[in-house]
Amino acid sequence: MGKHKFLYEELTNKIISLAIQVHRKLGPGFVEKIYEKALAYEFQKDGLAFIRQKVIRVKYDAIYLGDQRIDFLVDDKVIVDLKAVIDILDFYLAQMISYLRTMNKRVGLLLNFARPTLQIKRVVN
Repeated sequence: MGKHKFLYEELTNKIISLAIQVHRKLGPGFVEKIYEKALAYEFQKDGLAFIRQKVIRVKYDAIYLGDQRIDFLVDDKVIVDLKAVIDILDFYLAQMISYLRTMNKRVGLLLNFARPTLQIKRVVN
């Protein structure tokens, strides 16, 4: 039986690898913005196409409700949300699912830099 393949596996593995590299160099203890800047630098060095702080317009029927921002949209396929928290709570998973639905995307990565080892959650819509 073959190995299970994830959607956008090569791309998500690359993102995770770069995030691990950032985590190893910086370690835990910084605010999310620090990790965001470092990861953007690594994405750029690696030649990944990405949008940082992408604005999501939230609507209900035809009514505009407001904006939310995602940390990264990589290769117009994967939403990346960075955290620097004790643990990834269900709230953060629900938030990622709402981002995926609103943007009509299939895959998201929640990356938590606050722990001794990078915490990674892959979310599929």
